[in-house]
Amino acid sequence: MTLPAVLDFVGVSVFAVSGALAAGRKQLDLLGVVVLALVTAIGGGTIRDVLLDRNPIFWLANGSYILVIAASALLTVAYARWRRPPRSALLVADALGLALFSITGAQIAERTGLPPVSCVVLGTITGSAGGIVRDVLSAEIPLVLKRGNLYATAAIAGTATYVALEGLSVPRPIPSFAGMAVIAGVRLAAILWGLQLPVFELDSSAEKR
Repeated sequence: MTLPAVLDFVGVSVFAVSGALAAGRKQLDLLGVVVLALVTAIGGGTIRDVLLDRNPIFWLANGSYILVIAASALLTVAYARWRRPPRSALLVADALGLALFSITGAQIAERTGLPPVSCVVLGTITGSAGGIVRDVLSAEIPLVLKRGNLYATAAIAGTATYVALEGLSVPRPIPSFAGMAVIAGVRLAAILWGLQLPVFELDSSAEKR
């Protein structure tokens, strides 16, 4: 199995854990857990494949994805019954999934011959769109829209790092691991230390005057 394929399966597994934990926070039944794990794990990749006009979509072409996602979700439920995951587990799992999926998405876009900026965009979509769908279905404000999360920003920074190192012909798999490290590092730093982008805010009272 190639490195991109391995990263893809690891990515769906981690995102499935993230979706299952989110379902647990909302006290959903087992079907709800699996459904939320599925949309979290395959949402971004599905949108990517639709935009790239890839047929069939990756998880339809390989049923192993569904099995891996369902197994990861149910194992998460079993583990949570034995030992309650810390509240930070969802954020950490989501950060790792974001790192893995963003880079694999950029790699898939790169193989189609798209320019670097398009690879960054599609990598960011692959990594972040599934989490957005998960949060919407969970009746939560998507992490990508919350102040101080550096969610999509982390994906952009990491995929840009990957694309830049690939352009410089840095030996593989260094660009992949460097990109993932940037994404996970920025995302976890935002969680731990509250790093955020500058906020644009208008004074509504001044406008009324």
